Amino acid sequence: MPIDKDSVVSFHYRLRVDGEQVEDSHEGEPLAYLHGHGNIIPGLESAMAGKEAGENFSTTIAPEMAYGPRREDAVARVQMKHVLTKGRLAPGQPIMVNTEHGPRQVRVLKPGKFVVDVDANHPMAGATLNFDIEIVEVRAASAEELAHGHVHGAGGHHH
Repeated sequence: MPIDKDSVVSFHYRLRVDGEQVEDSHEGEPLAYLHGHGNIIPGLESAMAGKEAGENFSTTIAPEMAYGPRREDAVARVQMKHVLTKGRLAPGQPIMVNTEHGPRQVRVLKPGKFVVDVDANHPMAGATLNFDIEIVEVRAASAEELAHGHVHGAGGHHH
């Protein structure tokens, strides 16, 4: 069964950025997603279309089809009173800050006593992603999965 809209796809992957492996799903369960519902990055979802269980392939995803370009306007100085994460802050640490749109996760660039410089870009923004994919299973989605817009059960969302 080829991967098409409303297919449930289970797959393993290895992700490299700038030649360095940054993720590998092979140590756990395969990742499962509902194809055609925006549950994975657009470039990877597009590369999966038409493939079948048992296929292995590699694909390169440009930033525009992954986590977007890096935005310099996503770097800001925040007063400590808006930091929701308690304790000592360190460069690179993910923290929660209160924004006008509610709590948001950011990364610490430079901690200070009264302010902290943060980066709200996704950690992989601006990166070209290189995936090695192994498609484990492809099946039709259940009515409940379609109604909820995501996979239930192993590798997917559990209620």
